Amino acid sequence: MIMKTKKVTVHIVTYNSAGDIAGCLAAVRQQEYPVAEILVVDNASTDGTREAVLVFGTEETPEPVPDGDPSSKASNTPVRLISNPVNTGFAPAHNQAIAASEADYILVLNPDVTLEPDYVSRLVAVMEANPRIGSATGKLLSKADPNIVDSTGLVMNRMRRAFDRGMGEPAGNWTESGEVFGVSGAAAMYSRRMIEEISIEGEFFDGDFFAYKEDVDVAWRARLLGWTAYYDAEAIAYHERGWKTSGRTTRPLFIRRMSYMNRYKMLAKNEPARSLLTTLLVSLPYELAVHGYMLLREPKVLTAWGSFFRQWSVLRRKRKQIQERRKKV
Repeated sequence: MIMKTKKVTVHIVTYNSAGDIAGCLAAVRQQEYPVAEILVVDNASTDGTREAVLVFGTEETPEPVPDGDPSSKASNTPVRLISNPVNTGFAPAHNQAIAASEADYILVLNPDVTLEPDYVSRLVAVMEANPRIGSATGKLLSKADPNIVDSTGLVMNRMRRAFDRGMGEPAGNWTESGEVFGVSGAAAMYSRRMIEEISIEGEFFDGDFFAYKEDVDVAWRARLLGWTAYYDAEAIAYHERGWKTSGRTTRPLFIRRMSYMNRYKMLAKNEPARSLLTTLLVSLPYELAVHGYMLLREPKVLTAWGSFFRQWSVLRRKRKQIQERRKKV
């Protein structure tokens, strides 16, 4: 049994998440491991998300929780709400929460995820057993069908394309715990030690990403700097994941632009010089195919290259810091 002396906080970034947040918060409050605080950063929601959070009794609402609310049967883990006047993005908002916390372990959690009661305790135990494990995840299952995997961590191929490991496969295929490339930001436990060691210019998640692939970027950087990620098959969570299960054409243009361009930002920062040529050669058929498709079907997505070149000097500066640290590991 792990000694429950390490401080854990749970960080949730919301944006029009009123339909999910109550279940997410209630599940966090039911954790076996004592969670010191739940920190919710709301990115200017307009659907009543903020009001749904306030029902759980935050620093802004000291009144008793109404009878019959799902949180009334849970623990009294404090909930702190930070309301942003504009949508700052997933990555900047989580950096904001990290800066507001002093916990030993931080669980980054999507509002459409619910946890089994031992999720936090299992991951903390794994990370305490090996101090070089800087991030950990459990088995994320589909809320729509819990027999199907949503994610068992992240995997990256030779073309530097990242995927949720096991997504869409039977849950019974993923019963073995072990090291993974990285962990999905949907329900990721990070150690404060790793956060402090791999942050660049005071940022853990790259704020220039806004959203999408920021967890992959962190995973890649962490591996370059000597940290390990771990998958615990016994820690279970359930993920709604609405947008990824729909077709490309149903996603807003800004999402497609960010998801497309953030991969190249990752490459610019993290790919070591010694493997850059090999990666380019291996990726060439894919790059020709995807850019041919974009030119014919989604030319507006290609305008995202403007943001890449505008940020080129910043990317080069960040790359220099990452690669210099990598050489010292």
